[in-house]
Amino acid sequence: MDREQIRAIVREVIEAMFESSIPVGVSNRHVHLCQADWDVLFPNQAITKKSDLKQTGEFASEQTVTLVGPKGVIQNVRVLGPLRKQSQVEVSLTDARTLGIKPPIVLSGHLESAVEITLCTENGEITKPICIVAKRHIHMSPDDAKRFHVNDGDSVNVELQTPERTTVFGDVIVRAVPGFVLELHIDTDEANAANVQGTVMARIVQ
Repeated sequence: MDREQIRAIVREVIEAMFESSIPVGVSNRHVHLCQADWDVLFPNQAITKKSDLKQTGEFASEQTVTLVGPKGVIQNVRVLGPLRKQSQVEVSLTDARTLGIKPPIVLSGHLESAVEITLCTENGEITKPICIVAKRHIHMSPDDAKRFHVNDGDSVNVELQTPERTTVFGDVIVRAVPGFVLELHIDTDEANAANVQGTVMARIVQ
């Protein structure tokens, strides 16, 4: 086997690895607000962009709120934009213990069993049953879903190869929607458990 053949094989291997890789995004605690709740917490203000997120059109805003639970408080929780049809608070299980609440682990938008939480700013406060722990999931386009041989709503196992803590996460939900950018979303508890640092790639495994 000559050098050119070796290079060709290496290129094929690298391309195959790239094709099967999924970028990992770590989601810190955050808040989504509807217009009515925004107007209570930030009256006469426009939501202002701090930085873009990976998903098209989504961004972290300059505005933050304080979360208040029965046993604790978490300050400077970022509001994400744009505004949504319904408000939602996403925390980790560690955050939930700090606050003294027991939110369900569900997909974003599934607020049927969400628990009550108070959001405060210097302008006002709201108390609503809108707090959840987000179930880990993969954003992808329908074309990505075809490439990975999965369907929207599938539950898959995903491996993260990290220093000293390679981890396989089960119960990862596929969210295949037009316009979604490929990314695995895990929270800070899960990222710490897997020793996620810097740029990390994942892959779907059986």
